[in-house]
Amino acid sequence: MIFSRDIGIDLGTVNTVVCDKKGRVIIREPSVVAVDVKSKRVSATGDEAKAMIGRTPGSIVAVRPLKDGVIADFDMTVDMLRSFIYRSSRRNLFTKTRVVVSIPSGVTEVERRAVEDAVRSAGAQEVELIEEPMAAALGSDLPVFEATGSMIIDIGGGTSDIAVISLGGIAASKSIKVGGNAFDETIIAYMKFAHNLLIGGNTAEDIKLKIGSALPYDGEGAMEVKGRNLVDGLPKSVEVTSQEIREALSEPVGMIVDAVKETLELTLPELAADIISRGIYLAGGASQLRGMAELISKETKIDVHIPQKPLDCVAIGTSIKLRRTQ
Repeated sequence: MIFSRDIGIDLGTVNTVVCDKKGRVIIREPSVVAVDVKSKRVSATGDEAKAMIGRTPGSIVAVRPLKDGVIADFDMTVDMLRSFIYRSSRRNLFTKTRVVVSIPSGVTEVERRAVEDAVRSAGAQEVELIEEPMAAALGSDLPVFEATGSMIIDIGGGTSDIAVISLGGIAASKSIKVGGNAFDETIIAYMKFAHNLLIGGNTAEDIKLKIGSALPYDGEGAMEVKGRNLVDGLPKSVEVTSQEIREALSEPVGMIVDAVKETLELTLPELAADIISRGIYLAGGASQLRGMAELISKETKIDVHIPQKPLDCVAIGTSIKLRRTQ
C-alpha cells in the first residue's frame, strides 16, 4: 500500500513556509542556502544558513537562491527544497509526496516550469502550482468561489501581488517586484547617501522593524545604527529617526499603493462595488510595515483588513488547495 504525504509550500524570496494538509505550519525558515565553495556541498539551509550571511569564511558562501519571487539558482533551490521536504515528513519507500507550491502571479511560463521542476527534483512525485494572490485569498477565508469580488494584496519579500478574485478566477491583477527586500535595499542606500555608513541586510531589516513606517505613528523615536564608515573604513555609529526612514521608504511604498490603484482601475464596476462593501485584505510579511494598511485605506478610500495570520495566509491557502484536489 502506498501512502501519500501532502504538503503546501509558500516558496518565498525571504522565507519558506511549509504546511501540512490541515493547515498547520511545519517549517518556517529563511530561504537561504550555505554552500561550501570547494566541495560544492550544501553546508546548511534555513535558519542555520541565514546566521552565516556576512559572517562566513571564504570557503563557505550563504546565498538566497530566489530573487523577486522566482528561482535565480536552480540547483541551490532544489537543495533547499529537498532539505525542507525531507524535514517535513517521515518518508519511506512506500510514501508518495504531493506538493502544492505558490508562485507570483506575474511569472512567465519558463519561470513556472522552473519551480515545478525544482520541486520534483527535490523529491515530490506530484506538483501543483497556485498563484500567490489566490492562495492568500484562500488562506484569508475570502469567498473566492462565489459570484462576488474580493481583493487581496500580498506583500512578500520579493514581490507584491494584487488581485481581484471572483468565481474561482483572477478578474484583475498586478504583480510588481517590490516588497520587503526593496524596503531593506532602500534603507541601505539611504544610509550610504545620508550618513556615509555601510550596513548589511540584517541591520537594514532591524531598522525597518524597529522604526520603519508608511505613516507617522505614536511613540516615534530614533535608534543607533552601527556599520562601516565609507570615508575612512572604520567602524561608525549614527542615530537615525523614524521620520528619516519613513521618507526613505516613501518611494517603494508609493509604488505598491500605485499598483493597488491601477488594479482597481482595471476592475469591473460590479466587482468594484463588492470590494467597497467588503474591503481590501492585506497579507504577507512586508504588509506588517507600520501604517501600511492605513495608508492604502487613505489613498483608496476603502477599508483595509488584515487577516488573523497575515504571514501564513499563502501557506494556509496551499493547504486548502491540497484538500480541494485530493
